[in-house]
Amino acid sequence: MRIAMIGTGYVGLVSGACFADFGHHVTCVDKDVEKINALRRGEIPIFEPGLDALVAANVKARRLDFTTDLKDPVADADAVFIAVGTPSRRGDGHADLSYVYAAAREIAGALKGFTVVVTKSTVPVGTGDEVERLIREANPAADVAVASNPEFLREGAAIRDFKFPDRIVVGTSDERARKVLGDVYRPLSLNQAPLMYTARRTAELIKYAANAFLATKITFINEIADLSEKVGADVQEVARGIGLDNRIGSKFLHAGPGFGGSCFPKDTRALIKIAQDHDVNLRIVEAVLGVNDNRKRAMARKVAGLAGNLRGKTVAVLGLTFKPETDDMREAPSIPIVTGLLDMGAKVRAHDPVGIEQARKELPDIEYCDDPYECVTGADAMVVVTEWVQYRTLDLERLKNLLRQPVVVDLRNIYRPEDMAAHGFSYESVGRAAEPPV
Repeated sequence: MRIAMIGTGYVGLVSGACFADFGHHVTCVDKDVEKINALRRGEIPIFEPGLDALVAANVKARRLDFTTDLKDPVADADAVFIAVGTPSRRGDGHADLSYVYAAAREIAGALKGFTVVVTKSTVPVGTGDEVERLIREANPAADVAVASNPEFLREGAAIRDFKFPDRIVVGTSDERARKVLGDVYRPLSLNQAPLMYTARRTAELIKYAANAFLATKITFINEIADLSEKVGADVQEVARGIGLDNRIGSKFLHAGPGFGGSCFPKDTRALIKIAQDHDVNLRIVEAVLGVNDNRKRAMARKVAGLAGNLRGKTVAVLGLTFKPETDDMREAPSIPIVTGLLDMGAKVRAHDPVGIEQARKELPDIEYCDDPYECVTGADAMVVVTEWVQYRTLDLERLKNLLRQPVVVDLRNIYRPEDMAAHGFSYESVGRAAEPPV
């Protein structure tokens, strides 16, 4: 199959490289000349484990290439995937679809022969209808079917998620489009990946509903963590106890400082707006978003609760990206946490294994360190914000000797309270007692 991938952001680049690895010929298109030139040089604009090697291998095999001009790739394509950004629109929280619609208009003028145009970007229900209308308006003679194929990739594990998916959702009522997309995904049949065909609007809603439900699980366990602290329970054991129920499941039940990233905050906001437009109140989702926003800021107060008045004190922050194995800072909990610490008069030093370059854009007024031990040296408190594996194995005795005050606030529960007590730390985590009950 010949595939044109419009957009070389996170979804477009990962999807394009994986499709190429299936044996298809993929051309990734982006208007950013510098990004395309960098990709041609083998420079990957995002951090995703294994992506650089995957791109290099498929470029070498001549199955993957990059261009700024979509005309020829679209004219030759069996399927054209729209994978451009849909950020929250300023002011109202709706998804900004301007890039999607601009791509649809440009694609329309380049179509030749039967082509399936696929929205891969996360888009509100009904977007496929508008994409089809725009294409037919711009090119009434086009032989085209518009389908929805939402992505379900986790940053840090995106390649595995693409190649070993829980499900592949295809929204179309066009039999020719079903066949084309069935052929596109045929290599995954060896993994017995369920290919689910639905109506286009249903596919669009599945993506939002999935992300809203996962965000709800995270927020639920975070509130249970708050209760656990008050009643002397251990939220990690509570999570395990409920997660062993296969009706609930263990994933996304890790208490912490709240969810962030490119999907959950944006998609929950957009889903609420979609519902409001149709006179539906999604009270649970609204509560999830509100609780999560408040929680991030509250984590700074949690630090002050253990370390005391922060004015003039130095706080070492370990981990800045919204999760490990990515350099993504979009809506990362570290941003409101660090901002809150600064507002309390603290000086902030920070370390992150891969996210410092991106973090500087969001948090320009703090000091950055290349090493976690350098970061904590002379600090009055250490805060773990992102659970990078490197932080799990830090030398606790060395940490205690480097800190001015042995104060540790562990927002990801990566250390055991008994170990921290044995080393003489003033220690607080999320949803657990500072010391195990006798």
